[in-house]
Amino acid sequence: MSELPALFSDLALILVTAGVTTVIFKWLKQPLVLGYIIAGLLIGPYFPWFPVVNDHESVETWSEIGMVFLLFAIGLEFSFKKLKKQAGTVGITALTELVSMCIIGFLLGKVLGWTSMDSIFLGAMLSMSSTTIIAKAFEDLKMKGEKFTNSVIGVLVVEDLAAILMMVILSTLSVSTALDGKELMFSVLKLLFFLLVWYVGGVFLIPTILKWSRKFMSEETLTVFAVGLCFFMVWLANTAGFSSALGAFIMGSILAETLEAEMIHKLTTPIKNLFGAVFFVSVGMLVNPSILVQYWWQILVITVVVVLLKSFSSGVGMLLSGNNLRNSIRGGLCFGQIGEFSFIIATVGMSFGVIDDFLYPIIVSVSIITTFLTPYMIKGGEPLYQWVERKVPQRWTEFFNSKEKNIKGKNGKHVTMKTFLIGQLQKTVIYAAIILALTLVCFSIFTPWGNNNGKPYVNIVSLILSLAVAAPFLWAIGFKRDFDQGTDQMLKSNKINHKIVQALYTIRFLIAWFFASYIFRHFLNNKFWNGIGIQMNDIVMAIVASLAFLLVLRTLSPAMRWYERLERNFQENFNKRQEQFSFVVPELLQENFSMEKMVLSPKSPYVGKSMKETDFRSAYNVSVVCVERVNEVIDLPRRNMMLYPMDEVTFVGTEEHLAQLRSKMEVEDEVLVKERPRSDVDIHPLTLDGKNSLVGLSLRESDLRNRFNVMVISVERQDEFILNPSADIVFQEHDTIWFIASKSHTKELLEAVC
Repeated sequence: MSELPALFSDLALILVTAGVTTVIFKWLKQPLVLGYIIAGLLIGPYFPWFPVVNDHESVETWSEIGMVFLLFAIGLEFSFKKLKKQAGTVGITALTELVSMCIIGFLLGKVLGWTSMDSIFLGAMLSMSSTTIIAKAFEDLKMKGEKFTNSVIGVLVVEDLAAILMMVILSTLSVSTALDGKELMFSVLKLLFFLLVWYVGGVFLIPTILKWSRKFMSEETLTVFAVGLCFFMVWLANTAGFSSALGAFIMGSILAETLEAEMIHKLTTPIKNLFGAVFFVSVGMLVNPSILVQYWWQILVITVVVVLLKSFSSGVGMLLSGNNLRNSIRGGLCFGQIGEFSFIIATVGMSFGVIDDFLYPIIVSVSIITTFLTPYMIKGGEPLYQWVERKVPQRWTEFFNSKEKNIKGKNGKHVTMKTFLIGQLQKTVIYAAIILALTLVCFSIFTPWGNNNGKPYVNIVSLILSLAVAAPFLWAIGFKRDFDQGTDQMLKSNKINHKIVQALYTIRFLIAWFFASYIFRHFLNNKFWNGIGIQMNDIVMAIVASLAFLLVLRTLSPAMRWYERLERNFQENFNKRQEQFSFVVPELLQENFSMEKMVLSPKSPYVGKSMKETDFRSAYNVSVVCVERVNEVIDLPRRNMMLYPMDEVTFVGTEEHLAQLRSKMEVEDEVLVKERPRSDVDIHPLTLDGKNSLVGLSLRESDLRNRFNVMVISVERQDEFILNPSADIVFQEHDTIWFIASKSHTKELLEAVC
């Protein structure tokens, strides 16, 4: 028999130790993530009094898979649609926190006597928070879905995107003293391009595939399909030069717009918990007590700076973005730690040899300590706010609350030239990105075919196919007009607006012309014209041919119909999950109100109550718009309608009020597996003789169920069993009645009939 790989024993050690520590921390009513970290410390290489992990490379691989599933789960709950909704809040907060901590970290490094490069890298590392740690803490503390937690997750997503650009900057600084602006701009455009293409393509393709295969999907196939898509996007992101965590988050955000999102989240949660445990344990394995002793005062100083100043700068950012004082304080305290990207940034510095070796273990130690403190800081947000509220003047609190309301009320439906131009710019960028992506895909497929074949007709066929693929979007960017009633009124109000709009659509046509000529020149190049014996300037030919193609395309209705069909399918997929509600909250109200579906737990105090007996409106200021029960949908339920366990109730209200109600609706059992209490109910036989009062009576006439609370399950008569006898059966002498009852009721029955 072959020997098992070390991975099996390592996983046994990791999971058993993690299981024991998390049970202890659950008993102590502490966050589970802390139990995982302690488990990692115990089995790590720096704790000699406990068995240690042998195959570190395999464990690191499993750990990375855990991070992938954690980010995938975050994406399923926080889509890019939500990120767009909170763009102002998360953008201002992230910018404030990133800039502040980069400056503070650099100054701190200089105070500690470190080199300029060490100080620069320290600032970059201190600006990065841990998405996985904070998301896990929210889950442990039952805070998911609260208003400030959604803003925090949005800021973390922006930070992760900024980390990619930061690594480009640091890599450039590591090899030269000057920052290459062109490379940075290219990295920004590359990131935005791939995000846009992946998201738009994913929203168009994946829900369509799921819709087609829905009737063939089981829990098993849906799990395999969802996990496969997750790892496919991880591979794409890694191939494009981005982190695997980013790819997992993007796929989660795409699937978040599908009808299967809730089921996928339910099915993948056990997988996430398993691999996530390995990830958090591996974080604990990095703790080196000797490093803590050797650099204790530097670690202490940096930890204090992270906990205090990072939390403060994040809270200030949330205040500047329009949040009230309560959400700003609670949200700011969530950022008092550094995470995985800090390790990656430190690795970049070490690989280029521009930072000292001591910086990496110090950062790891600070990360572990702040990770340990994170759940306590998050829990301390509310008490800190209450203390601050008592200390600051009341007018300050009123000012920040009124500021939030004013910001949320600035949306409107009136079309201005500014809003029109912004909308046109967004559409133009999307069209251009899609055309570029399709063009690159066609080039990668058809160009090798033409090079290997070497015949001119192959280039012509490739050109026709490429133009056919890009035609709907070339038509959209060059000729589609987005006029509605509001736009017409805006144009009539000012004659200059006509010229601005005309110039805008001219620019859009020129962009379409550029892409078309690019496609023509790629296939009808000088090599092609020389191959057919014609001397031709390929640039001039491409410009003329593409212009003729666009003029013909303008008159072709198939291109227009194809694009409109594609756009309609995209809009349906994009809004499909929202359409499962009774109605969609208008965009004007989305900043202030949300709609959420909650499953009524059997433990909820609302079970068995009528709508008029609940305190939904009085205590939480929310309204019930729909109740789904099995296959029945009850819109606008009546006041006398009763609520039953497992009802799916749709509420409309503010995110804050919905979060407060959620704990009363979706009540979790304190014990996962319940042991059935002991019972004295058993099966008993009763043989009838001539003196028994039951002889000659039917089962109905004996009324055994009501008189003695016994259930007759069989009558034995002449070696035959009559199972579940009817109420009309008449008991005869020598019958044996088999019945179920408790001991006390059995005694009462025997005393009464014998």
